[in-house]
Amino acid sequence: MDLSAKIKGIKYKPLICRDLDLFEFNDLAKALTSCASFILNINKENKVAVSWWVSAKRTRSYPYARVYDTLGFSGKKITIIPIVKDEGKDGDRDFLQWDTVSLMSLLGVYVIIAYYDEAEPSKRYGNKITNQRFNISYLKEQIKNILSYQSDALHWNLAHIDNVGKIGQKALESYDRISKKLGIALHSRQSAVKRINNLLKGKEEFINLSRTLAEKAQRRERLTVQPKENLSGTKAIITIQNYLGGFYYFTTDEVEIKGKDVYLIEGKHSKTNSLPSLEDIKDGLLKMILFTNLEDVKADGENYNPIAVLKLTVENHLNEEQLSSSQKKILKLLREEAKVNNFQVILR
Repeated sequence: MDLSAKIKGIKYKPLICRDLDLFEFNDLAKALTSCASFILNINKENKVAVSWWVSAKRTRSYPYARVYDTLGFSGKKITIIPIVKDEGKDGDRDFLQWDTVSLMSLLGVYVIIAYYDEAEPSKRYGNKITNQRFNISYLKEQIKNILSYQSDALHWNLAHIDNVGKIGQKALESYDRISKKLGIALHSRQSAVKRINNLLKGKEEFINLSRTLAEKAQRRERLTVQPKENLSGTKAIITIQNYLGGFYYFTTDEVEIKGKDVYLIEGKHSKTNSLPSLEDIKDGLLKMILFTNLEDVKADGENYNPIAVLKLTVENHLNEEQLSSSQKKILKLLREEAKVNNFQVILR
């Protein structure tokens, strides 16, 4: 099923954000090695909430949960994403996708497209690197630029995309140095250069390239059931248009139409635990933020009332009585968040 919708703005009150540690601006490197999300104290007048992605791919290290934890902060929210992460020939290589930047724009989060310039050899694999670290001077410069930037996150992110070619080149040069220094083979530079050259053509090419890949991935995802999903309905593609006319493509794990209501269901499943992990739940809540702010939802030309649903399932049925006290506390807060933000929680 293909759905269309519009978002004019985001209104949402997160309740499960963890308390974020406070770091001084000069301790940014320390913050990045010790916390997935944190508050950065720039000076007496300015603080920002910062999260960072280990990889550009959203399925690694729960980046959505990291971003979610910053959303309760009232000031500017920043997320740092590597344009490319190359783990070496025996590891993965991921590139930044336009839809990732799009989602952050919709959430009002400023994106810093970054690059790694330090790493260590893996002790387990001959052609793999680990403990990759960002260029801190570059990050500090970009954070200062965001502080002085007067427009919203969407406009910053669109303008920042103009620099992806230069950032991509710096990333490849850094990986060349890392490979030479550690004597470890990385993935083909030729194929990486091809991707970076596409980015060099500018923002529109980057958008078109990533959008095509995102649409293909979206359609693949619609045909597969992930191990962390336990679903019974139909998957759907949802195309969201923002107030500037930009189009963003997402998938919903499950969709059900009952009368004039369309239920947009995000599923999180656990095979081994009595409840999906807190990171999985927060990952699902990022979709709830989108789904609870949709307007003008249509399917096959018909208008529908959207109802956002977060569905939590476990392998042999979810029994609340068997949950630990901390899990019960999470569920209580989750239900409060659902009530405040007008979405449903299903436990099975």
